[in-house]
This record gives sequence, structure tokens and C-alpha cells, in this order.
Amino acid sequence: MLSVFDIYKIGIGPSSSHTLGPMNASLAFLDLLEKTGVFEKTWRVRVTLFGSLALTGKGHGTDRAVFAGLEGRRAETCDTEEVRTGLKRGKEKGTLLLGGVKPIRFKEGDIEFDFGRRLDLHPNALFYEAFDREKRRLAHLIVYSVGGGFIATEEQLEKSGITHPKADGVSIISAKQLLGGAAGKGGGFRKTGPEEDAGAIGDLPTGNVAFSCPFEFSTMEELEEIVKREGKSIAEIVLENEKEARPPDEIEAKMKSVWRTMLACVSDGVHSRAKELPGVLHVPRRAPGAARQLLKGMQDPFTLNPEDLKSLRATVRGNTAASEWVGVFAMAVNEENADGGRIITAPTNGSAGIIPAVLHYMYAFLDGDWEKVKTFFLTSFAVGYLCKKLASISGAEGGCQAEVGSACSMAAAGLCAVFGGTPRQIEKAAEIGIEHNLGLTCDPVAGLVQIPCIERNAIAANTAINAARLAMIGPESHIVSLDTALATMKRTGDDMRSEYRETSKGGLAVSVAIPEC
Repeated sequence: MLSVFDIYKIGIGPSSSHTLGPMNASLAFLDLLEKTGVFEKTWRVRVTLFGSLALTGKGHGTDRAVFAGLEGRRAETCDTEEVRTGLKRGKEKGTLLLGGVKPIRFKEGDIEFDFGRRLDLHPNALFYEAFDREKRRLAHLIVYSVGGGFIATEEQLEKSGITHPKADGVSIISAKQLLGGAAGKGGGFRKTGPEEDAGAIGDLPTGNVAFSCPFEFSTMEELEEIVKREGKSIAEIVLENEKEARPPDEIEAKMKSVWRTMLACVSDGVHSRAKELPGVLHVPRRAPGAARQLLKGMQDPFTLNPEDLKSLRATVRGNTAASEWVGVFAMAVNEENADGGRIITAPTNGSAGIIPAVLHYMYAFLDGDWEKVKTFFLTSFAVGYLCKKLASISGAEGGCQAEVGSACSMAAAGLCAVFGGTPRQIEKAAEIGIEHNLGLTCDPVAGLVQIPCIERNAIAANTAINAARLAMIGPESHIVSLDTALATMKRTGDDMRSEYRETSKGGLAVSVAIPEC
């Protein structure tokens, strides 16, 4: 099993697979250099990005994230402004502070975007190489960023048994072919075979914390059987499992930290003074103005005290106004994400606005409290875990159905649990949430997590609320199970052409005119 806090991670924008995962990959490479005793000998580092990491890496800030990780910065604690500006500073000074302590040479080409090739095991791959002063390769590491900030080695991917969709229009190579190529392409580095450097590493130390627990489940059907047998709710089963990883007081503290980060993200988003988001599209920030418009002169309720949110009920004149607030909550988060701000993967950064928006709605308009927030987190985790295990939470693997669809399904389940739904109703809500996102493509314009991502989160947040309400009326039984819907999502993602899986080579990404820089 995974921990609740593997799905709900504190990080930074704009992308969990393109920012958080690569930062974790860089930290894993630093760990390899230390463990193999070559850290002090390292004079130069090169990183090559493949597949989606190359094709949309500039817009997703992947090069900035790789650089920040190599300097030892961690997404959950770093200064976000240092991540935004660190790469530029490194290029200007020609220096990278390896691990935050050792200055080494750096130039722009040391982080290379390989637009024409993709590794065979996964669309998101990074190839790290370290060289000494004589330009001999000391170490290498191939890492795959598999969505939600999770990373994996080739061995871990092969053990998982998960297959990944084919690529269209690019050359597919194996890790063996990659290692057999010229080391340090274009840099005059000496070629060495993989057996000549420190290239072996076991399970990666970040992003993949699995543990044994009393109530293992691999499908929703299995989880429902456990719930029925034990006489507990889904949230209670998840909590019992989580206690195997950490003590109850730590679980409580970490959940409160996640909730506070979500509150702060919405608050930062509605209070931002920036007029537009970074990038060539010049997308305006909309959440601040929309919040002022809906407040109609009332006192600003966006503080770290969630009780203040309840004053928003006075602004509502029917359900339409409540749904407008849901849109504001989601846009606030995703605008912060697009600007590289502090974020919670839920389960990814590209879908990070949906769950905070539904939680803010629950707290503001449905008399929320901390116990309801906990129930929401624990229940939604179970669905997020199944989305990752049975399908995908990576846009590069399965399109946006894997990100926004998974988050919508999670939020619907969490809210249904807060409504007092039965396990079957919760499963029904989750199924509705994913079913009506099946086939959703990932086609970010200009490779930026802005269009259509921000509005898509606002729409999906309201869809999650509707899914939870639909699940609470009528019969508990329904024809399509969540397990079936997730299997369908996996097949749909596999069938989807690569142009629609976070490559910016299809859909809106090639239909919208991009302004000249």
C-alpha cells in the first residue's frame, strides 16, 4: 500500500510529473553520487530529458526543477522564488552548487531536451550523468517520472508489470541503447560503458514509500468486502492502514499541514496582485477579480482559519452562486500552480485545484469541520490509490482523464462520505466522477499548465459535487463499477495517440495561435 501522504504531497507548481518528479529524481542522483563515493570527484553533470518531459518541459519548468534538485532543494520546503530564478542564475554564473555545497561548472546545454526520442518503458524519462575533470563518466542514472511526483527506476517499472502506451512520430529506444550511445553528447566527454561507472541503485529513496498494512486492497470490490467484514467505513479502514506507517498524532499533524497548505494556496491565489501568469500566452489571473466580484464588498474571508469561510454563505442566492465560488477556489489554486507556487498534489499538480475547491465548498456552504475534512481526505485517498494502481494519474500516460478525471473521482467520493453516503454510494460517486471524464485529452497550449488546465479544474470540481449528489439519490446499485471504469480509463489512455498525452502536439495545443515572443 501507499501512504495517504504519497498521494497528498506538499510541493510546488506547475507540474507534479514535470516539476516535482524531476526534483525528486535529481535528489535521487545526488544520493547515488554520495553512496558510491564519487560526489567529491564530480566536476560536471549532464541531464537529458526525453518524451513528454522534453516536449513540454520548458512550459512546465522541468529544467528549473532539475537544476533546483541538483542544488539539493526539496519541493516541500524550498523557497519557490529560488526555484523560479535558480536556473537563470546558474546560466549567468556558469555554476551549479551540487547538493547545495559543491560548486561545479554549468552551462545551458547541460540540461538537454531530446525532442526526437522516447525511452520504451515510459513517456517521462531523465538520464543523469556525472563526469570528473578528465571528462570520464563517474556515474549515471535513468529515472522515470510516473505522475503525481512519483519516480521509478527501470527495475521498479518492470516489477510493477504496468505497460505504457506506444509513442507516435518519435524514435523509441531502450535504456541499453541509450547507455551504448555517446556519453555527454556535444560536450567532448569520454564514452564509458555502464559497467565502468556507478550506475546501479536500488529502490529510489523519494516518492515511493510502500508499506505492509492490515487491510490490503487492490480493487474497490476488495475494499468494499473489507468494509463489510470489519464493520468500518472506508475512512476508518484507510486510517487503520496509515497507522502502520506512522503514529496517530503524526497522521493528524500531517493532514492538518496538507489542509493548511490548501487553505494558503487558495488565499494566495485570490489575493495575488499579479495581473497575468508567466509565459508567452499572457493568461490573465482571474481568481482575484472574480472573488472581489462575488464578495460584493463583504469582508474578505480568505484566511488560514477555515471558519472564516462560512461567511461566504451570505453571498449565495441559489446554487448557481455556490458553483461560481467553487470555480473561484479551483482557479485560485491552479493559477498559483501555474506560477510555480506552493501546492498539494491531489493527486497531481495539473489537477490540484479540484479537491481544495470541493473542500472549501464543503467547509463554506455545508457547515464543514475538521472531522469532515479528515473523512474526506481518507476516503478520497482510497480512490486515488486505485486510480494509480489500476489505471494512471499521469497525463503523459493517459491524457487528462488520468489527472483531472482521477481528482474528480476522488473529490466525489470524499464529498459523498461527508454526506454520510454508504460504501456503495461512495463507490457510485467515484465512478460517476471518472466515467464522465473518460477520453479527456491532455493538450496544453504552448506546453504551459494554463489552457485548458485552469478552467478544466473549475469545471471538474463542480462535476465532483454533482456526482456526489447524484450518488446520494436513487438506488445504491449502478451498472458500471468503479473498477470497470478505471480499467476502461487505462485502455482508453493506451489507445490515445501520443499527440493527446501531454506532448502539446495535438488538440488545442496546435489549434490556438501562440503569440510571438
